[in-house]
Amino acid sequence: MSTDLLMGQNNYREYDNFVKLSDSLYSLKDYRNAALTYSKAFKSIGWIGTFKDRYNAACSWALAGVADSAFFQLDKIATKNYIKYRHISAEPALVSLHPDKRWEPLLEIIKQSNDKADESEAKLNKPLIARLDSIFKEDQNCRIQLDTIAEKYGWESTAMKTHLKLINKTDSINLIKVKQILDQYGWLGADVISSNGSLALFLVIQHADLASQEKYLPMMREAVKNRKASASNLALLEDRVALRQGKKQIYGSQIERDKRTNSYYISPLEDPDNVDKRRASVGLQPLGEYVKQWQIKWDVEQYKRDLPTIEAKEKARPK
Repeated sequence: MSTDLLMGQNNYREYDNFVKLSDSLYSLKDYRNAALTYSKAFKSIGWIGTFKDRYNAACSWALAGVADSAFFQLDKIATKNYIKYRHISAEPALVSLHPDKRWEPLLEIIKQSNDKADESEAKLNKPLIARLDSIFKEDQNCRIQLDTIAEKYGWESTAMKTHLKLINKTDSINLIKVKQILDQYGWLGADVISSNGSLALFLVIQHADLASQEKYLPMMREAVKNRKASASNLALLEDRVALRQGKKQIYGSQIERDKRTNSYYISPLEDPDNVDKRRASVGLQPLGEYVKQWQIKWDVEQYKRDLPTIEAKEKARPK
């Protein structure tokens, strides 16, 4: 099982359910409960939220008369160029914030963000962004269905095996496309292909065969040094390659499922005592928090005792 294929899918399903409920409450003009439910959505995935949902949460808080929370949400996205100056200036839901001394400084930040974005947009390779956006959707769309198929038919079912073949075929086609891009342009950064395009490059290589991963791993390492790729994404690729080479992973990102017990375990990990230091150095959350989504309780001493058994499982597992 590939952990980054399914990373937090149950959490994101919960997030989406909370957001839908928030939208319903908003339409009923129950603004306070709409805002509180947005907070539950953000909490469900580690206090992360989309720009759209944070903006809607801010509108809900403003309409509920809670200015501090409204400004908190707007501050989170003010510099990201999601909000357009003309739009927020005329937003009826935020009128109650206008007399607040924080309103004008917020507008200035948004205006500056818009101006910088206009300058940056000229650097973007829009045809390449479109290609990578299509690749990203193809990579993720078939993977989103995995949990549903597993719940309905089981991981070892014919339906699952058929779907995994579809994923493998999609991955092969996407890899050809991404190799062409990498070989022609190198590992481009978000300033040229957008953050989604940069993520698409990583995902396709993360899902590729070992030979391809080994070929492009040095390129991604160099891209991270030049701030053209994410250090946390590189950590996942480093772990995947290490395990495929018969070594131990470094950051603990790779989780496997025991087919006999249907439970999950952390693949062999180097120096478990210091894993959180290594994770923090690349911007990853503590391992104990990360593995909760697979109902794994992180106990470093127990893990060290279990490691010989885990290594035996890994050796017996088809690569």
